[in-house]
Amino acid sequence: MPGIDLHIHSTASDGTLTPREIVVAAKAAGLEALALTDHDTVQGLGEFMEAGRDHGLEVIPGVELSVRSDLGTMDILGYWVPTGQSGLTEALEYLNLQRAERNREIAARLRRQGLDVSYEEIAAKAAGGTIGRPHIAQVLQEKGYVKTLQDAFEKYLASGGKAYVPKVVLSPDKAVAMLKAEGATVCLAHPRLYKKVNLATLEGFLARMKPLGLDGLEARYPEHSPEDTRNYENLAARLGLVVSGGSDFHGLNKPHLRLGKGRGDLYVPYSVLEGLKALRRSQGLPA
Repeated sequence: MPGIDLHIHSTASDGTLTPREIVVAAKAAGLEALALTDHDTVQGLGEFMEAGRDHGLEVIPGVELSVRSDLGTMDILGYWVPTGQSGLTEALEYLNLQRAERNREIAARLRRQGLDVSYEEIAAKAAGGTIGRPHIAQVLQEKGYVKTLQDAFEKYLASGGKAYVPKVVLSPDKAVAMLKAEGATVCLAHPRLYKKVNLATLEGFLARMKPLGLDGLEARYPEHSPEDTRNYENLAARLGLVVSGGSDFHGLNKPHLRLGKGRGDLYVPYSVLEGLKALRRSQGLPA
């Protein structure tokens, strides 16, 4: 059972494979369909869609938006987003300008800690894509300031770290509205990762967001136990939401996560994609 993967990151954000390389790897792995969901950018979607056509693989253009709510920082997945210039791309361009300033400030704080790290070195790691903290972590590791990427986050880059700078993010309401305005299907990503969220608070959040346009919940994810997955699928069904699922593949930046397999036991059946498509058809949207 090859399955699908609807949560993947490329070099357009903080992954290490290009969009085309991801398609080639997915084809070799026998996956039936996949979505590219880079962080706060759609820059890689043109290459991704072209590669899908070239290799005869079903591909869905997506994005993962960071948001901040009273439950903390969360992520929203958008599927079937526009690949060309749109209101979404304009908003993302503005956010990424703000985040470039954030990355410059992180580099400055690292230098104040006595670490020889320049913004130019960090930008080179992104190779023209959106710069993220994993790129900063790579520089720190290569220069011997930390042993692992995880060490870099714990010591310097995560909340509470010596060089941490909060990033400019959207509200959930704004992110959902932006995506729905472009005809996207919108799901809350990986609920198990949110420290302030249990099933009761999650249900309250989803119930509030559904009338605003939230369509679904990512139920199948590497950090979700079988019990978590059942709970999330049951919750989605109770609220009239669809489910999605994916590996959160980042290539070497998350080497423990395999494309389509997660930690090795992830399986997202094609029926998950069929559910998303059925919802879109019911909304009068192309699928």
